[in-house]
Amino acid sequence: MDTALKRGKSILLTGPRQTGKTTLLAHQIKSDWTLNLADPELRLQYEMSPGLLKAEVNALYLKNSRTVPLLVLDEIQKVPVLMDVIQLLIDNKQAQFILTGSSVRKLKRSKQINLLPGRIVGLHLDPLSLLELPMLPTLETLLLYGSLPGIYFEKNTTHREEDLKNYVLSYLEEEIRAEALVRNIGSFARFLELAAIESGQPVNMEKISQDVGVKRNTIIDYYQILLDCLIAERIEPITNSASRHRLTKADKYLFFDLGVRRLCAREGNKLSMQSLSHLFEQFVGMELLRYLRLFTLNGKLRYWRDHNGPEVDYVIDIHNKYIPIEVKWTTKPDAKDIIHLELFLKEYDCYETAYIVCQCKNKLKLSERVIALPWQEMSVILDSV
Repeated sequence: MDTALKRGKSILLTGPRQTGKTTLLAHQIKSDWTLNLADPELRLQYEMSPGLLKAEVNALYLKNSRTVPLLVLDEIQKVPVLMDVIQLLIDNKQAQFILTGSSVRKLKRSKQINLLPGRIVGLHLDPLSLLELPMLPTLETLLLYGSLPGIYFEKNTTHREEDLKNYVLSYLEEEIRAEALVRNIGSFARFLELAAIESGQPVNMEKISQDVGVKRNTIIDYYQILLDCLIAERIEPITNSASRHRLTKADKYLFFDLGVRRLCAREGNKLSMQSLSHLFEQFVGMELLRYLRLFTLNGKLRYWRDHNGPEVDYVIDIHNKYIPIEVKWTTKPDAKDIIHLELFLKEYDCYETAYIVCQCKNKLKLSERVIALPWQEMSVILDSV
């Protein structure tokens, strides 16, 4: 963020609710003026008169002896018509902006909205990654409660549950119902529960549409809402192969936070070992996505699955060169756990090493090109890139 601001760029900082965007800016950035567009009265004022912002900034520009002021506009998606005014002020070098948003749906969907190409740097704020946690809790705590800052630092588990429940309810009420993103809030709520239960698995759109009782295209739209509201991340499959013709083509979706996922799925906090194992795989996937963003690598997280059996949980794709990664709920990985990794290494252009992320205490070399890592150390996977 500092680098972009020093270059004179404006910033669009996106991230799910309660990841700490406002707190981060309050502690890290000294702005000349801050507007919180979540305030209904303020929002109405700028909706009725978008040009008001230009007049106010011009006055601030003159007051500061024509020094370009830095303005923070929280929840910019609430008043997207301001984007044209913001562009004008940036082009005239009369202001520099930090815009924040917890949903990009309105910014992306309307043809009338200007996303300021070339004028603004896009940044994303996730929940806390392992690299940012002051103290590592138990793995089960992370799988059950996630790592939203407000939840993570709450010591009382009852309060954690209440806060997560309120998070899900406010999402349904404020993002979905209030913004009229769907016609039937009941069907979307049912979809949300199923999407949380099925997270981390290749999606069968037809089956979910039957279970929810809406058309397949509606389910596709619902998943797009999750993406636009930053509730879910899409993991696309690798579908190219010189030797295989039945690779899975369905996308996977991961919820941005496992605590939120659990409450959406209406699960309690007493989960089976099989459920925890499934959540562990999702946890590793979300951590890898966060590392790709933290290290500003131009890469994608994907997966690989053959209908005949072989599969690799995650593949980091850096310009079509791969790092395959398996996730195992074990403390003692062995030769049978690396079979699919070895197969992938032979069939694709890969970096030198493949990895198993598991619960072993120390790094283990399982073969010439496969290393097992404790989950606490998985960030080293990107060291070779």
